[in-house]
Amino acid sequence: MPGWLPRAIVMALALYGCFQLGSWAFYQLIGLLTNVLIAFFLALAIEPAVSRMAGRGMRRGLATFLVFLAVLIAGLGFVVLLGSMLAGQIVDMVEEFPKYLDSVINWVNQTFRTELSRVEVQDSLLHSDWLQKYVQNSATGVLDVSTTVLGGLFRLLMIFLFSFYFAADGPRLRRALCSVLPPSRQTEVLRAWEIAVDKTGGYIYSRGLMALISGVSHYILLVALGVPYAPALAVWVGLVSQFIPTIGTYLAGALPMLIAFTVDPWFALWVLGFVVVYQQFENYVVQPKLTSKTVDIHPAVAFGSVVAGTALMGAVGALIAIPAVATLQAFLGAYVKRYDVMDDPRVQGGHRQRHGAPALSRIRRVVRRGGEGTGPADDSR
Repeated sequence: MPGWLPRAIVMALALYGCFQLGSWAFYQLIGLLTNVLIAFFLALAIEPAVSRMAGRGMRRGLATFLVFLAVLIAGLGFVVLLGSMLAGQIVDMVEEFPKYLDSVINWVNQTFRTELSRVEVQDSLLHSDWLQKYVQNSATGVLDVSTTVLGGLFRLLMIFLFSFYFAADGPRLRRALCSVLPPSRQTEVLRAWEIAVDKTGGYIYSRGLMALISGVSHYILLVALGVPYAPALAVWVGLVSQFIPTIGTYLAGALPMLIAFTVDPWFALWVLGFVVVYQQFENYVVQPKLTSKTVDIHPAVAFGSVVAGTALMGAVGALIAIPAVATLQAFLGAYVKRYDVMDDPRVQGGHRQRHGAPALSRIRRVVRRGGEGTGPADDSR
């Protein structure tokens, strides 16, 4: 056995063990790393407001606290408004449910020539095995739901805590990061940080514009249908559909449908159709153009980044994919050397102009000349 073989085997086993240990640690800390990443982009989003307030003489920690307090007050006020509205509408729906059920049963009896009654339908529903199993599963799942809610609140608190420190101690963090790098690298890091702030702000700005467009469009529909609480519902649709990825559209459309159902069941179908049509219009017309202008990336790249972010990190990846890709694209664009494009029609999708006649035309011309040359010789014979 060569003398180096035992050392190589030990080295390979040690590297394999380190790899397994690193993989285990990464999967154990993936939740924490995701929360830190969300907090970092949230800090980048509020960085312009905090820097503007700090530039006017206010302490950076106090400025960060005031910005978070304003966001928290606006969010809580909106949730309380929607909660009170939703509670009132649920009470109205419960009180009017027998009337809705009677109208549906009468329509079924007239259409299909049946003889159903509300009492029989209620009894069959209350004594059904499906309802009993659902109640049992709901009772046993209360603890799981409570655990999930508490875990979500703890995660939200962690994200806000990290984002507060990132925003309040932004200059100190940049100084600590630059202190371990040479001057040339310090310039690159500071430039990348500035680009990230601009791109994240542009992404929030584009989402805000799309939320405004969505809210106004749904407000017009709800007012035309006579649905109550149209302004609050419009704000709900705009914010939830834009800032909650993947499932935000369905959550946003469910509440207006529920409120419209209390007015007229057919209005709920109108709202559902409008939500589906508007979502397609937004996905293929509004979002690609607006996102490409504010974040300065191609619509196909924006769509692909959202798909890739969703596949890698789920809803969080879909939310931060576009600003992350825009930051990376803008940062790498400074190191790509570009040249002037030559004046060629093929650049614009045209064809290159060929000098001379095509080959087929020249062959035909030669054959025709040869035929003309043999004709007089035959006649002379």
